[in-house]
Amino acid sequence: MSGMNEATIDPSHLLIQLENILLSDPYIDEVGFIHSTLFATLNEEIHGSLSSSSGNQSQLEVEVSKSNLGDGCSDPYFWHSEHKLGISTLVIVPLYRAAKDAFMDSYKRYKSLRGSEVKKDETLDNNSSMCWLDTVESEVMRHSRALLLLSCDFGTAWNSRKLIVSKKLIFTIFMDELLLSALILSYSPKSERAWSHRRWVIKMIAGKHANLQEIVERETELVKKMAENSKMNYRAWNHRCWLVSYMSDSQVLLELQNSRDWAALHVADNSCFHYRARLLIQMMENLRHNNDPDGLSSAEFHRIWKEELDWDEMLIMRYVGREALWLHRRFLSLLWMKHSAINDQSMSPDSCCRSSGISMFVKDEISLFHSCIVIPDNDFGDYQAQATCSATYIMWLAKQMPVTFGTDLQKSSQYAAIKQLLDEAGKICLWDSVIANCASA
Repeated sequence: MSGMNEATIDPSHLLIQLENILLSDPYIDEVGFIHSTLFATLNEEIHGSLSSSSGNQSQLEVEVSKSNLGDGCSDPYFWHSEHKLGISTLVIVPLYRAAKDAFMDSYKRYKSLRGSEVKKDETLDNNSSMCWLDTVESEVMRHSRALLLLSCDFGTAWNSRKLIVSKKLIFTIFMDELLLSALILSYSPKSERAWSHRRWVIKMIAGKHANLQEIVERETELVKKMAENSKMNYRAWNHRCWLVSYMSDSQVLLELQNSRDWAALHVADNSCFHYRARLLIQMMENLRHNNDPDGLSSAEFHRIWKEELDWDEMLIMRYVGREALWLHRRFLSLLWMKHSAINDQSMSPDSCCRSSGISMFVKDEISLFHSCIVIPDNDFGDYQAQATCSATYIMWLAKQMPVTFGTDLQKSSQYAAIKQLLDEAGKICLWDSVIANCASA
């Protein structure tokens, strides 16, 4: 049955129909591929909502609402309402073929025309030639948009848009590119091509337009939404980390505060902790360069770091055996050493730690280790994982500071238990490395 239907479909007509929908509503923010049997249900819901709301609206308002729905409500292949677009799965294949053929044909003509014009006149000042080139450019942009909705990883289509947009350097066109990539991410949130295109657009905008910070704020909101809807979306989090370098000091601090609740509810997701680490690194870099007179002072940064360290300890005690929390603690320890080294104008971890309260730090970390190494019930693997993570962390810390930390650790009552834990976890090489390191120190 589906084969017969596909045979009767005119692909070129479908492509024109799709492109007209995209042209008529540039603010479409969500697209989905819907089985043909669901179109009737969607139309009934739309008409039902209009009927239920007609009692509180005038007849004119109801007619305007119906007109805003467009022809998509009766179309068997496309559904378009309230800036949402649905495409029937029945026509995906013929529509993709038509979009690909139209795009490749227009792009071939564009490259040929541009090449011949450059050879003819490097300045491209011929009015008729420019008019024809603009027409072909519009075709490439129109067909590539439709093609990318159907095949989001079609690299040639993305590159063609970069080529044309980079020639024009118009702010509104850059904003259109962000809208298009956001639309594609609505159904393919892990599309590397779409995320990469957004970074390219922001790079092009940076330094040329005053409202970059507003764009960065919208980007962080988009990534937050993607993280909620798509678990373990490493591409989205990587994009969010990349954005940090474009944030102001106040935005960095605000992001650190706003991401705390999300991280506390997703302790197994290392991506958010990696993002928080990136924010803290940016804070330290800003502090070192001291570019902003209203930025953080060294004392304020130390307070923020200590709050993060205490918060991480609270999560470790609450969520037993979560390795991401221990990895974040490693980062915080290294950050503290680096920050202290900058303040003391020394790159030696041991010397800088002595001048920055090393004894208190060592005491606190060994105390945490003692509280986590105890296994109250062998029936639960989480406690075993917690003990192994704490032993691995404490030995790693001893390796970073063999003189100050290694000496105090050897006096610990649980020192002998560490070797057994590491041996059971298959990490005895860490023990050997630390012992050799302490001996040479």
